[in-house]
Amino acid sequence: MSRPRGIGALRRAAVAAALLVAAGVGAGVALDWADKAYPPPLDDALALSRQVLDRDGGLLRAYTTPDGLWRLPVRLDEVDPDYVRMLLAYEDRRFRSHHGVDPVALLRAAGQFVANGGRIVSGGSTITMQVARLIEPRTERSLSAKLRQMARALQIERRLGKDEILTLYLTLAPYGGNLEGVRAASLAWFGREPKKLTLAQSALLVALPQSPESRRPDRRHDEARIARDRVLGRMRDAGLIPASEIDRASGTQVPSRRLELPDLAAHTADLAVRTHPDEATLRLTIDGGVQARLEKLARETAARLGPRQSLAMVLADGRSGEVVAAVGSTGHLDAARAGAIDMTRAVRSPGSTLKPFIYGLAFEDALVAAETLIDDAPADFSGYRPRNFDREFMGEVSIRQALQFSLNVPAVRLLEAVGPQRLLSRLRRGGAGIELPPGGAPGLAIGLGGAGVTLRDLVQLYTGFVHGGTAVRLHDGSEADPLPGFGHPVLEAGPSWRVADILAGVEAPQAAPRLPIAYKTGTSYGYRDAWAVGFDGRHVLGVWVGRPDAVPVPGLSGITTAAPLLFEAFARSGVGTTPFPPAPHGVAERARRDLPFALRKYKSGDEVALARTGGSPPPRIVYPPQGARVALGGGGAGRMMPLVIKLQGGVAPYRLIANGEPQHKSTRRRVIDWNPDSEGASTLTVMDAEGRATSVSVFIDAD
Repeated sequence: MSRPRGIGALRRAAVAAALLVAAGVGAGVALDWADKAYPPPLDDALALSRQVLDRDGGLLRAYTTPDGLWRLPVRLDEVDPDYVRMLLAYEDRRFRSHHGVDPVALLRAAGQFVANGGRIVSGGSTITMQVARLIEPRTERSLSAKLRQMARALQIERRLGKDEILTLYLTLAPYGGNLEGVRAASLAWFGREPKKLTLAQSALLVALPQSPESRRPDRRHDEARIARDRVLGRMRDAGLIPASEIDRASGTQVPSRRLELPDLAAHTADLAVRTHPDEATLRLTIDGGVQARLEKLARETAARLGPRQSLAMVLADGRSGEVVAAVGSTGHLDAARAGAIDMTRAVRSPGSTLKPFIYGLAFEDALVAAETLIDDAPADFSGYRPRNFDREFMGEVSIRQALQFSLNVPAVRLLEAVGPQRLLSRLRRGGAGIELPPGGAPGLAIGLGGAGVTLRDLVQLYTGFVHGGTAVRLHDGSEADPLPGFGHPVLEAGPSWRVADILAGVEAPQAAPRLPIAYKTGTSYGYRDAWAVGFDGRHVLGVWVGRPDAVPVPGLSGITTAAPLLFEAFARSGVGTTPFPPAPHGVAERARRDLPFALRKYKSGDEVALARTGGSPPPRIVYPPQGARVALGGGGAGRMMPLVIKLQGGVAPYRLIANGEPQHKSTRRRVIDWNPDSEGASTLTVMDAEGRATSVSVFIDAD
């Protein structure tokens, strides 16, 4: 009996369906295998520029990729949403609905190709297909290349969400030259982040990736304008933007030159990148706005400095230790001034900038009060004879005046009392890496600059004056590891406040902005370094000026060179000024008449001992100084003029011994004339009535 024809047809249909399903499953399995075997190279395509950000996330400095590209990371929420809408409307209207390939766009492109005699009007590529081309660049334009893009687009859509794909496009799209990504393009062509763009700017950024080299605004200005206006016209025709706004945008200028990307805090940024080689994005404590203003001031100041002179500035929050700005030179590309050297970290002689800590220790020991009198007169400290910057002496002054006028002899008198080793210990307790001259033992010269310190460490020490005497460790985000704070103050709170109060009374330099800040200046030996460190109730700003190669600069000084820059930098930084804190509990200022008798006039330990015994200080030769070369020619008939020897202290009568030979007459005067027999080295000794002696070695020159 024959089978019904309907049943046979059903069976054949079922078999055919089964074969189709099997073929579909097989094709699906094959495609899935191929997808896994040949995945799109997404990870390899994302070599991004390293970037260093400021405290608020603003770009300070970026670095090109190993291939020399500016390709900055970007998030979708960091891009103007109006630009994104314009991009999708122009490039891929169905981006949110298709799966990587848009059949409608392909059919439209094919129709336009046929209708226009084989001329390509639109390519039909989706955003995803363009991403596929960007991660696997190919030079040929062929059907096989287009098919590969389509296959890759399908693969990408399986792996990434729409926002991720769009972010990839915004990161990789070319914008001319070595610019890739919308952030680099916006910064280079408009000098701004793409967070907020004008209509004209958005249209130009939409147009450039289609033909980035032939539309580069700096080289093909007219072509760039035409392409931008074409995008604007499409938006008008689609009814997406009112014609009035389109006309206004079309009338704006297209940029004609490419701008430099942000390049702030180069020295600190470079250090951070070296310290953290595996981090793509680094954030510093620096305030980008303050940094930009101080760098501009540095460039302006460079024009007023002598040749090869540089400068450095460090502005820090004295309460938190955060570095707000750090300028390492007049410009890191200024080769004539060795701008590549970060002078904020260079060890230099600090001049008189350490004197405030000497006075702070003297206040701690109750050796003096602010109104105590002290002698500023020639003095000999075992052969060390300090002189003031102007080589003059003021006589009897108050401690307040001695610090405000930065007198050297009073500072050394107090340092002799508190001890150089104790001062060094306190400075190192504050985290300062003080470097001593060869030999290692600190002497009295440390108080006048006879040591080495960096500008950063000096600013760190001065944070104690706004932090109750305790220095706060500076940090800027470039450090390899977090560093612990300090467990001990540099100065006690009361003495620290007293020093700050005295420094707040120092007059500002002439023509400088009048600001309520305290400050101290310093000039190193030989006019090699000029310093000024100032502070208010919160911020500390340090300034250094000099030559990086340490060559002397005649006329360089802290008060005339660095101090005006300090006040200008404080005024232009934009941080404002914070009032000084009130005096700590129990600290009160007293007039000299209200001081205990022992604090009305400072006397050294030796002077006090001598006063108690009714004795006198030992004799000292105050002229000529030790090691002096004295010219005594001009006496007539080939004879030399007499050498005038000046004494201090001792008990008359005095006897002179020259080169081991006692002179015939003793004298009660403290001025002795000596007639040398010949030129050359001589040793002069003066002995007083009590047998105490003082000696100097000099060189007599007959010329």
